[in-house]
Amino acid sequence: MFDLNRLRALRAVATHGSVTGAAAALGYTPSAVSQQIAKLERETGSQLLDRQSGKVELTPAAWLLAEAADEVMTVLERTRSRMEEQRDQPTGRLVLAAFPTACRGFAAAALAGLAARHRALDCRLLEVDPNRAISHVVRGEADLAVVHDWHNTPLAVPSSLSVAELGVDIADVALPAGHALARREVLTPYDLQEERWIGQGSGAMCHEWLMRSFSGLGTEPDIAYQIEEYESQVSLLAAGLGVTMLPRLGRGTLPPTVRVIAMDPAPSRRLSVVWRSQADRRPAIHAALAELRRWWPRPEADESGRSTA
Repeated sequence: MFDLNRLRALRAVATHGSVTGAAAALGYTPSAVSQQIAKLERETGSQLLDRQSGKVELTPAAWLLAEAADEVMTVLERTRSRMEEQRDQPTGRLVLAAFPTACRGFAAAALAGLAARHRALDCRLLEVDPNRAISHVVRGEADLAVVHDWHNTPLAVPSSLSVAELGVDIADVALPAGHALARREVLTPYDLQEERWIGQGSGAMCHEWLMRSFSGLGTEPDIAYQIEEYESQVSLLAAGLGVTMLPRLGRGTLPPTVRVIAMDPAPSRRLSVVWRSQADRRPAIHAALAELRRWWPRPEADESGRSTA
């Protein structure tokens, strides 16, 4: 009988292409992953990793085991779902992946509510960008994820995942209060095409959305400051260093040195929850979805653009 933790380590190496990547995904050190693989090699009597030329490649025997590990994990997940269904209560570990503003805006409160209602459920949170969150769910490293896609930047969701929509979040332009455009009631991409932007770096979904927002003008926004987290972007705004787009979800109170103005057309993103369809009967999934819906803010914006929900 093969040890499941060792199979999981090998499967992660196959998925991520390296011991370091597998360790990051599993929350282990690279040394711990290497030890698990070494034990599996002794257990099977086969070489599993080829470490020549400074690269790590899986041997044919390793690929055979990795495929078997996928099948085993699938069967175990279905069994867990059925056992929970028999008990008719959420139990075990539940890992939720969510992007930062969702964590701050409602996911933290939802997880707290979930833990209070279901004491036998071990709730965990993983903060990641939507594209990475999808990958975590597909690989079984997260049980479900809160994701988003912008009106002009759709998110690719694999057919193996189920999807439930939560709602829509609006974004506004944010700029220093002393900016020449700060007294305008509405702004368009045309008004902002010469500005220096504060935004996320290439590869992030919000970066792609910002780039596409200006594609109709035949120009690209000048992203002078690549800042991942919105709260850090606000700090740069307050210092008068550029302009940015701020979603209303999880925005919080802005300093008086920052002005928020509506955009025309209004940028919007759709928030959804995704999970593996094979776990669809698991009570913990449905309990988490219900709690996320319960805490989802149905925002009515005040005149500054902040959510009042």
